[in-house]
Amino acid sequence: MIGLLQRVSRAHVEVSGETIGAIERGLLVLVGVQRGDTTARGERLLERLLGYRVFPDADDRMNLSLRDINGGLLLVPQFTLAADTRKGTRASFTSAAPPEEGKRLFDHLVARARAAHARVATGRFGADMQVSLVNDGPVTFWLET
Repeated sequence: MIGLLQRVSRAHVEVSGETIGAIERGLLVLVGVQRGDTTARGERLLERLLGYRVFPDADDRMNLSLRDINGGLLLVPQFTLAADTRKGTRASFTSAAPPEEGKRLFDHLVARARAAHARVATGRFGADMQVSLVNDGPVTFWLET
């Protein structure tokens, strides 16, 4: 499972002009599910997202996690993260999980996130989403489990 996390001042996701998820300071995470991913990999990704130290402490060093600052977590499914771009001029998506499996694993990740953290918002699996964010830093990390 892939998580492209971005430290944000604020972020929101819209579907058909309606805001369906929004956070203030926290992490926007684009989530890609690959063939062979499991719920255990999703749980490991969540553990890393909640504990990854990307927020500045009093000395302006990245020593605080999302849990430490009680920030928002916006999870947005994005199957294109699983693309194979090593050759040619068009991505291949053979490494992405089939849609029904991707949705099941994304939904599991969301359920576990909501059980573990107070401020969780999401995009909608399979929807045409418009995602807006203010990247703080910018700080962006690629996490893969």
